[in-house]
Amino acid sequence: MSSFDFAPMPTADGYFGEYGGQIIPPELKAIMDDIDQAYEQIRQQPSFLDELSMLNRDYVGRPSPVYHARRLSEQLGGAQIYLKREDLNHTGAHKINHCLGEALLAKYMGKTRVLAETGAGQHGVALATACALVGIPCEIHMGQVDIEKEHPNVTKMKILGCKVVPVTRGTATLKDAVDSAFEEYLKDPQNSLYAIGSVVGPHPFPKMVRDFQSVVGREAREQFLAKTGRLPDYIGACVGGGSNAMGLFTAFLDDREVQIVGVEPAGKGLDTPNHAATLTLGKPGQIHGMKCYVLEDDKGEPLPVHSIASGLDYPGIGPQHSYLKDLGRVQYETATDEECINAFMNLSRIEGIIPALESAHAVAWAMRTAPGLAKDKSILINLSGRGDKDADYIAERLGL
Repeated sequence: MSSFDFAPMPTADGYFGEYGGQIIPPELKAIMDDIDQAYEQIRQQPSFLDELSMLNRDYVGRPSPVYHARRLSEQLGGAQIYLKREDLNHTGAHKINHCLGEALLAKYMGKTRVLAETGAGQHGVALATACALVGIPCEIHMGQVDIEKEHPNVTKMKILGCKVVPVTRGTATLKDAVDSAFEEYLKDPQNSLYAIGSVVGPHPFPKMVRDFQSVVGREAREQFLAKTGRLPDYIGACVGGGSNAMGLFTAFLDDREVQIVGVEPAGKGLDTPNHAATLTLGKPGQIHGMKCYVLEDDKGEPLPVHSIASGLDYPGIGPQHSYLKDLGRVQYETATDEECINAFMNLSRIEGIIPALESAHAVAWAMRTAPGLAKDKSILINLSGRGDKDADYIAERLGL
């Protein structure tokens, strides 16, 4: 079938349609342009591509498998559910895919420090791991609320030699951690690399993180065809900033027969202020150096947001997701905290797979959707991370 008429993604100046760009001070634009130039150079070098391919294979454990969740599918009735098992990667999530690329880029550029933010801690652990591997100091800013909720990941970061900076301002969650890390980065951008943890921020990061994550979709497409002889009818992934989703979606964008769904956190309900459904209820605005959909107040300030999953509570969204929403190529739905917990427990007890709370949003959507589809239909979910980090929180919440 014919392809969608996509504009170049992104354009040379970093736009996906009207979204993206570099909404930053002039002195920082030069720094970002240097990063873009270095990235475009390194991605053409066989030595870099060979090293990244070797690390993905021998260090991360790629390719991650595609697993048919037969028991879950049988119990739900309807469509067959498959899982792209990014939870089996070294460090337990998809984040290692772009963190290795960013750490190698920092080494190539001669940077002496890598800075980043983290929400659930998966990006922090992955970046601390990658920096330990290449021998570059790492500093991670993390909201105090998330530090307390995701303590196992904080411990891992410290063991890996990372400096963890608690952020107590504002809501003490992901958006505030981004602000804090970016302020620290601005003190010495010449010698530091801000390794953004998703497909967000000023150009070239939405492009760069997407490219490093696109290995997920390339593998999944080939594996699904080999396993079933056809493409999936639906693919889905949770969406906060949107890196794991873009990693899966990119390989399928030209396949019109594949319906693509991103799942945002509805939190305590879309009729409450306690959600992070940016594409569902937000509007075009600006945040963290880019134009995208934003949840904001009447004064144009980002709203406080909520999700049971620390990695999804962000009031912005990747600019490419914003463009794909407007284009109609990707449908964005939501799942509540309670649906997420239900999916978390069902996948754990029916398939023996404990998912990250972030990933459980996509599982919740699949569980809701599958019963209404025929048995010969298929749903492929990006199981973006494992739930070790969330196990104690869920056990306490449910009284287990």
